[in-house]
Amino acid sequence: MINAINIVIAIVIGYLFGSFPSAYLAGRLRKGIDIRQVGSRNMGAVNVYYEVGLMEAILVTLADVGKGIVAILLMRRLFGIPLVSSFDLLTGLTSAAAVLGHVFPVFLGFRGGKGGATAIGILIFLMPKAVPFLVIVFAIALLITRNPTFSYSLLLIVFPFVAGFIYRDRYGQPLALVFFSIGLGVFLGLQYIPRLKEMHGKAGGDWRRVIRRRSFKDRF
Repeated sequence: MINAINIVIAIVIGYLFGSFPSAYLAGRLRKGIDIRQVGSRNMGAVNVYYEVGLMEAILVTLADVGKGIVAILLMRRLFGIPLVSSFDLLTGLTSAAAVLGHVFPVFLGFRGGKGGATAIGILIFLMPKAVPFLVIVFAIALLITRNPTFSYSLLLIVFPFVAGFIYRDRYGQPLALVFFSIGLGVFLGLQYIPRLKEMHGKAGGDWRRVIRRRSFKDRF
């Protein structure tokens, strides 16, 4: 039974796990830098790759993708919900709180990253059948644009379609997961607007230059 206490606990669990600052720790421990002050100034794996190193970026990706999933599993274990279960209110609240925790981490004065990897990890956990589509979209986009951030951002467009066409009969409320995945995508898109404007200015107003890079090391 869902009550106010359960809702609060679910939100707190999601937020605290989401607040784990993996990219910040990678920068501090490996190079003594604040990842939010260098490169794109984003507390994410792509900035870690450029400013710290490949291995650190891989570890940060795994941590950011996994922390939302761990939060959901812990919440379900605590409330006796099957670990592999349908989408429900508590799962939605825990997931949203984890993404907010990444963007506004309590441990870093509420100055975090964009939340993309955490959101994608959560959506993959909820919709594992999306993985083949994600791999195809990411690989094609990366080969064409040589832009990791743009390529993984496209993945957020895939999930609503997977939710609508593959998972619509699984959850009794077929539109819940569709709206949830759309909501996450819109929220994350808003986080990138300032950075897009900055890159657009540096590219001399050429959006093609912002999206399509000369090489994987090319960035603004």
